[in-house]
Amino acid sequence: MKGRDEGAPGAVSATDPGPSPGRGPGPSGGTQRRPGLGVSLSPADGESSAVWRGRPPPLSLYVHTPWCVRKCPYCDFNSHQVPAEPPYPAYIQRLLRDLDEEFLDVAARRPLASIFIGGGTPSLFPGTSIRAFLDGIRARTGLDPECEITLEANPGAIDSGNFADYRRAGVNRLSIGVQSLSATRLRRLGRVHDPAAARAAVRAARGAGFAKLNLDLMFGLPGQTLAQARGDLSRLIDLGPEHISYYQLTLEPNTPFHANPPELPDQDLAADIAAQGRALLAAAGYDQYEVSAYARPGGRCRHNLNYWRFGDYLGIGAGAHGKLTDSATGRVRRRAKLRQPKAYLAAPVGAQVSSQRILDEGELIFEFALNAFRLTCGFERSLFESATGLPWFRMEALVSMAVSDGLLCLDGAQVAPTELGRAFVDELVARFLPERASDWRPIADTPRLFASADSATVFRLKRLRGPHQGRGRA
Repeated sequence: MKGRDEGAPGAVSATDPGPSPGRGPGPSGGTQRRPGLGVSLSPADGESSAVWRGRPPPLSLYVHTPWCVRKCPYCDFNSHQVPAEPPYPAYIQRLLRDLDEEFLDVAARRPLASIFIGGGTPSLFPGTSIRAFLDGIRARTGLDPECEITLEANPGAIDSGNFADYRRAGVNRLSIGVQSLSATRLRRLGRVHDPAAARAAVRAARGAGFAKLNLDLMFGLPGQTLAQARGDLSRLIDLGPEHISYYQLTLEPNTPFHANPPELPDQDLAADIAAQGRALLAAAGYDQYEVSAYARPGGRCRHNLNYWRFGDYLGIGAGAHGKLTDSATGRVRRRAKLRQPKAYLAAPVGAQVSSQRILDEGELIFEFALNAFRLTCGFERSLFESATGLPWFRMEALVSMAVSDGLLCLDGAQVAPTELGRAFVDELVARFLPERASDWRPIADTPRLFASADSATVFRLKRLRGPHQGRGRA
């Protein structure tokens, strides 16, 4: 949304997902073959499209942990205040049973390319719990030799000793929710940490041996000026992360901020802040490879890239979502788990699924667009055909109209959003809604649909708003 960084995953909600949501390539130089996955990824550009050539897409695992020290007033993720006696061991065992049930489906029996442990606040879990969980995964399935394993952490919910335990358990990437390095802004956001705690968390992560860090930073904060936003981002860049998720604060329904809105920068100022941020990040060596994701060479988030390329992912944990392709039939299935932690923990075997459905052709086209158009470099036409099982002509007419309107560009077989398309990605994606595919209006008259990745990084349309700045965790 999400994974979700956030990842959040793109077309869907904020349960990091997600996606994240949300929640990169390997060493630079040439094309790498990921063993056992039948996918070629080019580390040079990080988001060049994988072509699956009849094989199933890469498979990732999203894991949702539902507890936080305190729920922030802007957050609409599936998170809950941690109880006095957290049932961490029981939850780990429930996650593994959930995974066992996912593996009953033959289509899920593939090596994992990435694992993303999101929330909530996974760093509340002790290192022993994370080790038991990852050991349980390894006992059940294979991991790609370069499997990326990300864990989200909040500076206000960190035992620095846990970082070393997480690293020894096999976590090789941390995503830290800094959100701001201004004490005033952090208090206004209801965060439980201060700037000193955020800097200490980064030092602790480096001291524990983490060579890959994502730091989340929000802009468009209450009362924020252009100069204040620049200072906030400059201080974050000084911390030297490999990846930065830079996204705009939005007022989500069913949150305290939505009920009692703070005064936020207007759309013009928010657009200026976003443009300033892109320039500052580029000057510091961060490449924008997705709506809200920036990385230095080798630092891109593989997990979220799999979402945006319409790869497969299992979702386990309270409120988690998953997407799975049956290579025998070509059908794509969406599945969601029970949202409430108590209900999820108490559910008998097989009863933790709250909903599932097979995507029809219209949904496949829309969800592919909702994910792939987040990527700066777009996608190859062959990826659309491999990922959806549909012929290119099913999407071609809509793509041609978007090209005519300056929202997309074609370079051989590559389809990518233009600068205008990236600025109005919601307008672009809205054209691919099944009910609107034959009846859309020009940009000036068309509502822009806001989509944000959630921790599960399963995208959903949130509400109508102006030019999109994706909210994402990586």
